[in-house]
Parts: sequence; C-alpha cells; structure tokens
Amino acid sequence: MRNDAEWRTLLLAGVCYAVWLLLAFGWADLPDIVRVLLLIPTITLHSSLQHEFLHGHPFRNQKLNDLLISPPIGVLVPYLRFKSCHLTHHINENITDPYDDPESYYLDRDVWVSLPGWLRSLLVANNTLVGRVTLGPALATVGFMRSEFVRAKAGDAIIPKVWLRHFLAVGLLFWLVANYGSLPPTAYFLAAYFGMGLLMVRSFIEHQAVEKANQRSVIIETRGPLSLLFLNNNFHSVHHAYPSLAWYRIPDFFRENRDRFLRMNGGYRYESYWEVFRRFAFRPKEPVAWPIEGNRKRRGDTT
Repeated sequence: MRNDAEWRTLLLAGVCYAVWLLLAFGWADLPDIVRVLLLIPTITLHSSLQHEFLHGHPFRNQKLNDLLISPPIGVLVPYLRFKSCHLTHHINENITDPYDDPESYYLDRDVWVSLPGWLRSLLVANNTLVGRVTLGPALATVGFMRSEFVRAKAGDAIIPKVWLRHFLAVGLLFWLVANYGSLPPTAYFLAAYFGMGLLMVRSFIEHQAVEKANQRSVIIETRGPLSLLFLNNNFHSVHHAYPSLAWYRIPDFFRENRDRFLRMNGGYRYESYWEVFRRFAFRPKEPVAWPIEGNRKRRGDTT
C-alpha cells in the first residue's frame, strides 16, 4: 500500500461496491424510483473512484488498481479508454484544445461554423449546466465513440479490443441485472445515464479556455456532499498541479497554499456549486468555438 492512509480509499471503494450491490441486486422492497435515485450518486462515486485509481491509488501496483476499479457499473465508457484519455488530458498546456485535449468540450472555429444550425443549438444547450446534465451523457458518449472509431480505423489496434471486452462485460452486467437483480435493466441504464450526468456537474465548470494554461483549471472552495462525491476534484487547479495527490489530502493542501493557487490560476474560482448553478443553469458558460487566438484546423477528429 502506498502509505498508511490509503485505507480510506479502499474503504470508500468497498462501501461504494456494497451499496451498489444492494441497490442493483437487493433491497427488492424499495420502489424502483428510490433505487434509481440512490444508484445515480453511487455510480457517480464509482466514476470518481476510477479517476482516483488511475492516478495511482491506492496501490503502487497499477494493474491491481485497474483490476479493482474496472467493473463497468457506469456502462457508458470503458475504464481503460477513460484512463488513457484522461492521462493525455493531463498535458496541462493542451487543456481545452479541441484537438489535443480528449476531454475538451470546445470545437475548432472552422468546424463550428460548418455545422448545421440544429446541431449548433444542441451544443449551445449542452454548454448550460442543465443541458450538460441531461444532454451531456448522450452527446459525450456519441462523440467519444465516434472519435474512438476514427482512431481505430487509423490503426490503433488496442481500441477495438478494449471496447469488445467492455461490450461483453456490460452485456453480462445487464444479463445479471435482468435475471438476478431487483431492478429492471432499463431502470439501471437510466441510473447509469444520470450517474454520468451528475458527474458532469463537476466537469462542466472545471476548465475555461484562456490564453495562460495555468489559469484554465478552477477552484470551488465550499466543501459539501458534491465535494465528497467528486473526491475533492472541485479543487481542480490543485489536482492538475499535483495529480498524484490523494483525494483526502487535497483540501488541507489547498488551505495551506490558498493564495498561491489562486494567483496561479488567475483567480478562477467559485464559492460553491450552488453559485455555478445560479449563474449557468440555463446560460452557456462559454462559446462552443474555442476562443483562444491561434486556433487552427489540423488533421484529426473535429466533431
């Protein structure tokens, strides 16, 4: 184990899996709507744990970390592909770049103006918080699968293998839910969909497109249920500066270095997620077209 405190991560993962098993395969006397509503944050927490595990926690052995956290209870994205893309995202100078950052929600300006009006309207709606939670999982999944197909077609032999294993595992999951679970598979899929939607409350605000790369990652200071659910990634500027820092160490580290981090990220901060909701529930946070000067069209997947 990496240090004497990593038991917190293991304990939280154990609790997450236990609650998931009870909601998906037990507690049959609970109404379906209640189990779906409880599964949503449980699946979100599992996604947050996947993010923690891919950054080298809780064990030094990364293969063991991957094995423990890879069950596809969130359904929509293979863990190993998320891991690969997210580590690429951590090349900080490329954050928000529509080509070099695989987690960017921005588009090349030439691509943006070439899109049909209905699609531009859909993507503008996706840049509101309500749109991101409701439309975001579908748009992100379709866009990600399309980019994966382009990469596989270009010769990346790993991608088809990962996706095939993922589809087989998800198929097994739904078979188990249908035959041994206490929740209809359609209800489980709904929980997985909005589990990703809830996770997107975090990713909605965590980056902005500005010239200086170190000013692109946010700080949201108030701690609360969402901070725990996102494993303190609301202190996102801290995470990008110190990606191997364990989730439970981030808040104290930020408090000890608050002024330095806020200088470093240019004061890109919000007091709470409630402030984010008030400001951006129905108003786009930023334009979809990448606003940074020097944006240029290059080879690669553009939509």
